[in-house]
Amino acid sequence: MPEKRCLFMARKPTDKQLFKMKNEWLGQFYEEVKPRDFYRAVFPEGSFEREGHPEDEKCNGVLTVIEGEKARNYIVFDELNMVDEVKGAEFAIMSPVGYSGRNRTAKNARWLYGIAVDLDGVEMEQLRDVFHQMKHDFLPQCTYCVNSGHGLHLYYLFEKPVPLYRHLQDQLREFKYELIRKIWNRYTSTYTEREQVQYQGIFQGFRMVGTQSKLGKRYPVTAFETGERVTVEYLNDFLMDESKAVTDFKYKSDLSLAEAKKKYPEWYEKRIVRGEKKGRWHIKRDLYDWWLRKIQSGAVSVGHRYWCLSVLASYGIKCDIPEDEVLTDALELLPMFDDISDDEHNRFTKRDVLDAMNMYQENYVTYSRAEVERVSGISVPPNKRNGRKQRDHIKVMNTMKALKKQLGEEVREGRPKGSGTAEHTVREWQEKHQTGRKSDCIRDTGLAKHTVYKWWKDINNENI
Repeated sequence: MPEKRCLFMARKPTDKQLFKMKNEWLGQFYEEVKPRDFYRAVFPEGSFEREGHPEDEKCNGVLTVIEGEKARNYIVFDELNMVDEVKGAEFAIMSPVGYSGRNRTAKNARWLYGIAVDLDGVEMEQLRDVFHQMKHDFLPQCTYCVNSGHGLHLYYLFEKPVPLYRHLQDQLREFKYELIRKIWNRYTSTYTEREQVQYQGIFQGFRMVGTQSKLGKRYPVTAFETGERVTVEYLNDFLMDESKAVTDFKYKSDLSLAEAKKKYPEWYEKRIVRGEKKGRWHIKRDLYDWWLRKIQSGAVSVGHRYWCLSVLASYGIKCDIPEDEVLTDALELLPMFDDISDDEHNRFTKRDVLDAMNMYQENYVTYSRAEVERVSGISVPPNKRNGRKQRDHIKVMNTMKALKKQLGEEVREGRPKGSGTAEHTVREWQEKHQTGRKSDCIRDTGLAKHTVYKWWKDINNENI
């Protein structure tokens, strides 16, 4: 009998058992709070417009409920009645952000009430270590700790909400990424590989307290009050890269729309009245198609599935791909994404696809190549021609060669051995156009269609 008992105790707990164990451990030291009390703490009274009082001229919260293949947004007024309405819902998410309107977009974001970090792969050992590191000031002390199922949501609520002016959004995103990099370490998560770290943006929605976790109805998302409110300056002290600190609170513009109309009438007419979008370069769909092929080839790891689809949506708007086409492509990837799930807790669903589609918005077209690589875990090689067509690139290179000759610098002349062949021409063109198509190669090189097809090699999956 003692031997059997030892074997039983050595058995790894199930996800459901682990969820209860984490609740019990947190309950020993911290007070569990009800859903309404939690969201009252996130959004203090007076933060939002009162229901039926548009004259308040304040922002509001937005929560998203996903049922089947449909997602619906609900406005959260200052009374927080919707928090009670969605209690027990299968899937409802909300971010610690105040919005103008009913859509959870960066354009509509007005106030950031806190930073929420999703820490996955948290078992009992990792849970204890999270709070050990907080106690000894290796990690910042979170205001609330939410037991979301397999992981934790660490909420750092600000003493005063941070205004989400456009120039601050990028800074705050980089700031949060750096904070995640600090919190997500080999002691706090079982996901110890760098590519398993999941970076979430400042607008990321999180499963709501009081709704179902991934474990089902009997395992609702629970919250515990674990610390005091924080400041951005306090969190800055924990960043490993000081350059990511947010220190510029001399906001570039605090004009209301009414004031902006008077001061910048042309801008107001163009952007507000006519609804014209911010000017930007339009990119051929090659980038979008390459990224889709990259995903289809199996380059996606479990912890980066959401962000790979988010990048797909971002590239979709950058390349002027219709939203319905992007959504269709994303849904077709669902079976493959779900098949690579390493256990039941991280199955990939239609809801994850729909949430990733929130990236299909104008503000995200400025995402850098380095940022895409970081959040997706996929290498994105630079375009060595800086967007120029081959014939224009050749002109630039010949001009540079002539200048070097004038300066007396050594210049290599002639072609490498074998470079005059059609095969070499096609290979060279492909190396310079990693996402190029056969038709583009035919046009740029002047080679016959059958010649290009003969020597064409699928390098997209081999070299990129």
